[in-house]
Amino acid sequence: MAEKKQDSQVEVKKVSTKGGLSSGRKKANVIVTSTGRAYITSTFNNTLITITNDKGDVIGWSSSGSVGFKGTRKSTPFAASSAMETVVKKAVGKGLKTVEVYVKGPGAGRDSALRAIKSAGLSISLIADITPVPHNGPRAKKKRRI
Repeated sequence: MAEKKQDSQVEVKKVSTKGGLSSGRKKANVIVTSTGRAYITSTFNNTLITITNDKGDVIGWSSSGSVGFKGTRKSTPFAASSAMETVVKKAVGKGLKTVEVYVKGPGAGRDSALRAIKSAGLSISLIADITPVPHNGPRAKKKRRI
């Protein structure tokens, strides 16, 4: 693809007319500071993990399903910890050192994901449970007529 001119030694490359990246998605430049936030959403079927910087820009994400677990194995604590290890390796490689952890949901992967953060080398400055709780519950059934 590259041709060289012999007289001036200038390299000429042929560029495709499509332009942009081959996948069609734009790669964002996320500014990574030493502190960030880790959001763990643990459901009965899966565990979703997102790590952001202080502004809320996503540094990395993972889930039990994206790591390779299928079916009922996605909801296990081991699947959650392995998903957390993969996303923490990305974040530490970009320069993240401490995280605030926000946990949401009733699933089995909550505690094991926290342990995986500690074992991967990040320090935890805050742990908060942001599981939504209803104030009054669902609407009551209508009264029975006699």
